[in-house]
Amino acid sequence: MLIEQPPLLYRLLFPEAIWRLKRKGRRIVYLTFDDGPIPEVTPWVLDLLDSYGVKATFFLVGDNVSRNPELLEEIRRRGHSWGNHTMHHLQGMKVTSLRYMRDLTEADRLIDSPLFRPPHGLLRWSQAAAIKAHYNIIMYDLVTRDYSRKLSPEQVLDNVKRFARNGSIIVFHDSLKAEKNLRYALPRAIEWLKQQGYEFNALPMD
Repeated sequence: MLIEQPPLLYRLLFPEAIWRLKRKGRRIVYLTFDDGPIPEVTPWVLDLLDSYGVKATFFLVGDNVSRNPELLEEIRRRGHSWGNHTMHHLQGMKVTSLRYMRDLTEADRLIDSPLFRPPHGLLRWSQAAAIKAHYNIIMYDLVTRDYSRKLSPEQVLDNVKRFARNGSIIVFHDSLKAEKNLRYALPRAIEWLKQQGYEFNALPMD
């Protein structure tokens, strides 16, 4: 549970970040996809979302955008929102703040979004303070762990059923590592969430 749903103590370490968007009187969840865009997975995700009439948010790695700029355009064209996930998927705790901010800025030239999600959800406090001045830092309320080779597709789906709640920002990955679990769990998660009365919104970009 420490991974799937970050504990309150960890959330309090980064009060400037958005972890959940609870809306009074409505049941809404926010699907997000990290680490793309890639041609092997992202178009499938986009088509699936279209088939269910769902809008989502994609946190993009700049290096992938540089190789697949048409996929960013397709994300925009289909009415989804998007955010910065650094240029090279850097983990903030493992690099200097100077290198991290340069990497983020390099990605911003390609991605051009006010939304930012740190890879692995890890940041130094100094990095968070600097980023907050220019971006909305988007964390998460539920990590499906679709990337894990230790989890079956059924277990990934069960994470959604167990931890989703009103206002949850839910993390999937449009990546090769997650593809097997994603193709099983995503459509079933959408169907289950709809059955529970949830609406789906993209994260606002204003």
